[in-house]
Amino acid sequence: MTVIGVLGGAGTVGRVAVDRLAGENLGELRIGGRDIDRVRAVCRATPGAAVPRRVDLRDPDELRAFCAGCRVVVNCAGPSYQVLDTVAGAALAAGADYVDAGGDVTAIGALKSAAPPELAERAAVFSAGVMPGLSGLLPRLLATGPLARLDGYVGGAARISALSAVDVLLTRGPRFGTALAAWRDGRIAPGALAPLHEVTLPGFAGRVHAWPFLSAEVAGLATELDVAEVRNYTVYVTDAIPRALAAAWADDAPIEEHVPSVVAAAEADLAATGPYYTLLFQAVPAPGPAPGPAPGPAPGPAPGPGLMAPRRLILRTPDSYALSGVVAAIATGEVLGGRVKPGAWSAAECLDAAAVFARLAGDPLVTQAEIR
Repeated sequence: MTVIGVLGGAGTVGRVAVDRLAGENLGELRIGGRDIDRVRAVCRATPGAAVPRRVDLRDPDELRAFCAGCRVVVNCAGPSYQVLDTVAGAALAAGADYVDAGGDVTAIGALKSAAPPELAERAAVFSAGVMPGLSGLLPRLLATGPLARLDGYVGGAARISALSAVDVLLTRGPRFGTALAAWRDGRIAPGALAPLHEVTLPGFAGRVHAWPFLSAEVAGLATELDVAEVRNYTVYVTDAIPRALAAAWADDAPIEEHVPSVVAAAEADLAATGPYYTLLFQAVPAPGPAPGPAPGPAPGPAPGPGLMAPRRLILRTPDSYALSGVVAAIATGEVLGGRVKPGAWSAAECLDAAAVFARLAGDPLVTQAEIR
């Protein structure tokens, strides 16, 4: 029987991944976590075969025993800055494929830098979540032809746990992206953008604050799609989180000392609007040849200004963490179906954007899915 191991299966991301995987009936679920009582409760609530396992990712022996016999290991545990490629290495060594709801370019790079031989036969998919993940995958649906510009706005109001706050505080520096930068003519343009305060954006509640941040994921997307200009923003419903992050990054004290202020800032955002998370992307097609007198598409590879092509995509959910569990489950199904090649990938590199969007549009965790 196919065994799917889900680490962190009792957390917010993991519970949703388990639920969606059980609904797909892809195999027996092996659910792992440090709190075995919580894991057992998830197993009892899961239809079909679900086996609880106590496992601590920091214990190599427990991790190795958990991965043994799995066809694929799905990691929904964190924090990402500690996990990196640890679970991926254990899964591959056990002969399993790997899917990580978190992870980023740093984790992928760590795995590739000392690539285990099993990676030639198995797939390791990182960033199978919302951001990074959908933030690099969904904009591809707007690239029906050459783009002059692509704008992205991702954010909202969500609870931030202490572990997640550390991840947020560590997500700075060139490995992750460049604040206040845009992508222009094939390179990063530092200082090109300023924060947008008290603006209204489609899919967002009321007036919001949008802070420019050209992530490594988006810069890679701009290169791949050959977009002339990309503007990418992280959106907050108040300025509480940006102020907390700025104070932390200006301080020489250990980052952990600023975790409570980041957690409290997220709570202030939730109090302002309630929970929601939006991904908004808007595209401006590159100028193309004018349409001829006959009906049909304009000649040449670029779409003309009169052609109907997607210009805007909106995806909205009440819970970005839970939605990451949906994405992780979708990625797992793609791996099991043999639709992901061996190697280390981000989800945005190896998943089909249209198929994922269609799946998400029908999921109860998505309250708005619009592309036009």
